[in-house]
Amino acid sequence: MNKIKITDTSLRDGHQSLWATRMTTEDMLPVLEKLDNVGYHSLEVWGGATFDVCIRYLNEDPWERLQIIRKAIKNTQLQMLLRGQSLVGYAHYPDDIVEKFIEKAAENGIDIFRVFDALNDIRNLETSMKAIKKTGKHAQACVVYTISPVHTMDHFVETALRLRDMGADSICIKDMAGLLSPYVSYDLVRQLKERVGLPIQLHTHYIGGLAVVSCIKAAEAGVDVIDTASVPMAFGNSQPPVETIVRALQGSEWDTGLDLHDLFDIANHFEMLRKHKGFERGVTRISDMKVFEHQVPGGMISNLVSQLEEQKASHRLDEVLEEIPKVRKDLGYPPLVTPTSQIIGTQAVLNVLMGERYKLCPGEVKDYVRGYYGKPPVHIGDEITRKIIGDEQVITVRPADLLEPRWEKAKQDMMGISNQEEDILTYALFPQVALKFFEYQKIRAQDMEGVPQITPADELGQELPDLQDEVVSKSVPRARTNSVVRGDDEMNLDEIRELILLIDQSSIMELEVEREDFKVSLRKKSSGLTSSVQEQGEETVLSIPSAGTERSLSAEDLVTVTSPMVGTFYAAPSPDAPPYVKIGDHISQGETLCILEAMKLMNEIKSEYDGTIVDILVENAEAVEFDQELFIIKKD
Repeated sequence: MNKIKITDTSLRDGHQSLWATRMTTEDMLPVLEKLDNVGYHSLEVWGGATFDVCIRYLNEDPWERLQIIRKAIKNTQLQMLLRGQSLVGYAHYPDDIVEKFIEKAAENGIDIFRVFDALNDIRNLETSMKAIKKTGKHAQACVVYTISPVHTMDHFVETALRLRDMGADSICIKDMAGLLSPYVSYDLVRQLKERVGLPIQLHTHYIGGLAVVSCIKAAEAGVDVIDTASVPMAFGNSQPPVETIVRALQGSEWDTGLDLHDLFDIANHFEMLRKHKGFERGVTRISDMKVFEHQVPGGMISNLVSQLEEQKASHRLDEVLEEIPKVRKDLGYPPLVTPTSQIIGTQAVLNVLMGERYKLCPGEVKDYVRGYYGKPPVHIGDEITRKIIGDEQVITVRPADLLEPRWEKAKQDMMGISNQEEDILTYALFPQVALKFFEYQKIRAQDMEGVPQITPADELGQELPDLQDEVVSKSVPRARTNSVVRGDDEMNLDEIRELILLIDQSSIMELEVEREDFKVSLRKKSSGLTSSVQEQGEETVLSIPSAGTERSLSAEDLVTVTSPMVGTFYAAPSPDAPPYVKIGDHISQGETLCILEAMKLMNEIKSEYDGTIVDILVENAEAVEFDQELFIIKKD
């Protein structure tokens, strides 16, 4: 009797696919013991987008989450998704960071590492596979499934054979977009079982509506383990529901042996949570049924919708879904799984929003074309290559071979912040976001003194009676704005700039504007113009370089650089690097002014003019809106 084992993905891919990974650790706590007692083969609880979302949006420590789950789960293996050389990020990391991350993940409780490379370029799995084997944990290597002229049955089997030779303990068919049809599922599982000789696990998504039948056919072909999610986090972009798979296989030779009453008890918790937080239920939309055209994976669909909403462009989803396969073809038919799904998806969004294809290309898209993510399945055409990276050379070596070790540098950077290796790894993976997260944690720890605690049970009004762990609801400090506000009085930077122009174009040498709680002073000097805004004893000085003796500064000379998207403004390429530009710098057309992080990718904003930086209107790491003013430039 070939009993099918089940992996539950609810605590990782289930809510990543439907709820944009927004389930908190507190949401999980009441149901952990019940999940542990079901008899699952494993619980997928970590990796993928959970790490990034914890520090970026939830203000939670992902390492602490893993430790809490490990403490509660005593009988079931814990599993994580690892993006090969990209770990839980979106770019390749040096080998020393990969090795240290896997070491600490194993120490903190991971039993099974599911590792994949988005391009099926197994060179990018060498370091992670060796590191996993060194820990003594289970190394499950993925064959990333997709449909294209080059992704054939032979390609998938050959990839699996090479992964076996690298030391894989099992093989996972990773069908992230729900493209696996029932009969292809049967044939692929059968060939892998016959030719590879390792346990086979199937991970698929319901997005196109075929997942349940594909799982049943995989069972008939001899698959060993199937991924499912609890029904409130199943269907739609997520996995098939465990309840349906268990029911379908009951009484057959593939019976899972799991108790449906236990599964429904767990589902009730997640359903109440879903209703309370307003999370979406998995549904199949018309755009989902077109998955065989756009091939957007489950987790990317929900993120894509969220990103378009941020850009005030949710009504253009259909245009983006039409553009995605075109971009994918242009860039060599990469499978659409993180990070290539973000790369292709974001470029498609930008092509639609900009109104011109490849007018704005994020740094990650350029790096992909340069070969820094690995070898694309198909050679990228010369015309597209030139349009994106000009005459730059494309590398042919393993991308990580070009990266300098980073662990010791990260330790040095974190001196005075934390000496915990987990924190240092968080910084090494996401430097900018991590520093903001550590600062928030510091402020929160200070503010918690004397704050009364509430329990989620109080918050939900007994809707979730099992929630007993205490949490604290805190507000995040607001970012500085570009205005001075006291009572009904307000003076913003637009008004200050008008005053600067007024005094610069006149014979006035000094101007002072005073209101109830602040004062603005402008003084003309031989070297230029100085302004200050004083409020409650604090003074900020803005120096404007002189326009020269031959002509005065006029409105016609000034141009404003605005943000082409919603995102986060970064003045420098990294926390320890100098800013791209400073006030008073002379710049050339095409020179990088800043980076905007949007849709999880870094977008370089370049100057369209030769000129001088007159003003920088936002601060580093500040959130910016579409069309928000970033710089004022005086054209040459």
